[in-house]
Amino acid sequence: MVNKTKQLTSIGNLLDKYGLKDSDKYVSQEFQKYAYELAKELNDLPHKSLYMRLAKNTTRGLMESARSFVKDATNAKSKGRLFMWKLKQLKESAKLKNATNT
Repeated sequence: MVNKTKQLTSIGNLLDKYGLKDSDKYVSQEFQKYAYELAKELNDLPHKSLYMRLAKNTTRGLMESARSFVKDATNAKSKGRLFMWKLKQLKESAKLKNATNT
């Protein structure tokens, strides 16, 4: 008769085994997740709160346009600065477009 001893495995070990991480435990809104991922992509995590405020109050289309602009810029010294510049430019052009339509 073979004596098999069953060992209990902790939840932490199971999560490690299957690669499940609770990295979003402080994220409760979708815009927070978007802003955090954007800050990571732009290598600008110290300013993630700025991106969260922008994601909450800015049209997602404008942010995505600025994001794709930065993705295409390969020689940018500061991706965060380039993103902010392009976003400002896009907001101003949207404001002018809305002013001419009314």
